[in-house]
Amino acid sequence: MNANFKITAIEEDFGYLFDMTENELKKIDAKRMFVDSKPGYPCRVSLQDAEINEEVVLFPYQHHKVNTPYQASGPIFVRKNAVRSALKINEIPKMLEHRLLSLRIFNSKGFMIDARTVEGTGLKVEIEQIFENASSSYIQVHNASPGCYNCQINRANKNRV
Repeated sequence: MNANFKITAIEEDFGYLFDMTENELKKIDAKRMFVDSKPGYPCRVSLQDAEINEEVVLFPYQHHKVNTPYQASGPIFVRKNAVRSALKINEIPKMLEHRLLSLRIFNSKGFMIDARTVEGTGLKVEIEQIFENASSSYIQVHNASPGCYNCQINRANKNRV
């Protein structure tokens, strides 16, 4: 069985962060940075690695808002003028292909039911295996080494865009 899936980026607009002063950013535990290597600064809105010398903001973000012990937050990067990724069904962004990923699998009630680690090049096969389990509702993808949140993968209907 090949389960269809849709990878989603964070939907919020973080443009206001780039208008803040360094002191204002510090008050919300955020930091303005300029990219010095690629890959290395994955944007959670565009789902692309930021370009060298590009401005990004690193800040804490609650990426798993559920009423369970599995609610979670962590640091994310956002690029200045980031355009939200609009991936197609079963499309995997390039930024995931070259990373070791931690997959946290949740049921529809927000409880983790499994966890796995996979090289990005093997992500599609892993997603299909995970969604063979009817209890698997969605997957949160993290970078395995630093543990930072990347994106979420939901089941999808191939007939819908």
